[in-house]
Amino acid sequence: MTFSRPPQQSGFTLIEVMVVLVIIGIMASFVAPQILGNQEEAQLKKTAVDIQSLESALERYKLRTNTFPTTEQGLEALVTEPEIEPIPRNYPADGFIKRLPQDAWGNDYQLISPGELSRVDIFSYGPDGEPGTEDDIGNWNVNDYLN
Repeated sequence: MTFSRPPQQSGFTLIEVMVVLVIIGIMASFVAPQILGNQEEAQLKKTAVDIQSLESALERYKLRTNTFPTTEQGLEALVTEPEIEPIPRNYPADGFIKRLPQDAWGNDYQLISPGELSRVDIFSYGPDGEPGTEDDIGNWNVNDYLN
């Protein structure tokens, strides 16, 4: 008479799977806030750098044409010659920048010229996308986001 063993099954028990899932969950709770916090900071810094670049382009515009674009002409005046008065003299054939960037939340940058807070105000409505709120990022407070 020969005795045979029942076949052994390999795999994980439900308890082992649950323990692994709990461990993964605990690890994710420590890592996720770090990653998400860095993303928000990166978005703010990207927007601040864009505003500085647009401000530099506006300074070149002023040096070349002796005036800043008006609010009505907008930042588009950096890409193509304005058709709204005052039409600048000495406008370069290829503009001052190739294209206008959007802020980190996919919105257009705004221009007020002459500015209310500086010679010209260049700004983003910030993460909430609402004008006139505390999270607006402009050339008047851009250094707060770059430190």
